Amino acid sequence: MVELVDVNGTQVHIEGQGEQIILMLHGWPDTYRLWQPQVDVLKSDYRCVRFSLPGYEDKQSRTLYTLEQIVTLIDAVIDAVSPNQKVILMLHDWGCFFGYQFYLRHQDKVEKIIGVDIGDAGSKEHQLTASVKAFMFAYQIWLATAWKIGGSIGDAMTRKMAKWLHAPGDPALIGSSMTYSYYWKWSRTLTGKPLGHLPLKIDCPLLFIYGKNKPGMFHSSAWEQEMAAREGNRVIAFDTRHWVMTEAPEAFNQAITQWLTR
Repeated sequence: MVELVDVNGTQVHIEGQGEQIILMLHGWPDTYRLWQPQVDVLKSDYRCVRFSLPGYEDKQSRTLYTLEQIVTLIDAVIDAVSPNQKVILMLHDWGCFFGYQFYLRHQDKVEKIIGVDIGDAGSKEHQLTASVKAFMFAYQIWLATAWKIGGSIGDAMTRKMAKWLHAPGDPALIGSSMTYSYYWKWSRTLTGKPLGHLPLKIDCPLLFIYGKNKPGMFHSSAWEQEMAAREGNRVIAFDTRHWVMTEAPEAFNQAITQWLTR
């Protein structure tokens, strides 16, 4: 049975049983639906909490949400569903960026983190070749432009990029209202304005899973080695692209359940 809770206008889905809560945050161009196979596996032992990021359900939305607004929403959701107990974060793509930034500001509310495919991207240690830099800049600027254009053209641009990148989501649910984070990032970066994000430093237990079959990594080798060396942590590379949980669902689910129960 799914319980629906409204938190500041955001519909939060709660499913499962148990005392421990796992908050699942998706990225572009997905919705809360991305995590259903994981909920099906985990709900017998955990309360699985999901919501779609702002703008991801409403294709007419033209709101440019900021890092601060998303972190505030995550905080409000956790206060609503787990006011007296730390939560486990399971994160992917932009969900990693926002979830990590939430953790850095509210470490007292997070017990463990499962991060999928995004690590210390953008750090000094995260070195990329010129070709990979060009690829990442190109697809992100395309999506930032899609948000700026909006309407049917912006939606078509967003769906085309999702197809090119092998995104698993339903194309009917994909639109340019989802791409505000790319516009937020690059409109600030190209004009010299700070993003306001904190350097990534994770001290709680971390399971980091990433796909190695893609043009470039979203983390540095140094960060991977540092995380893997810490007691309680684990780093696993899968022979997949960016969406590990949909390309290798059984192995992914096995990895997270084994790590959570050890």
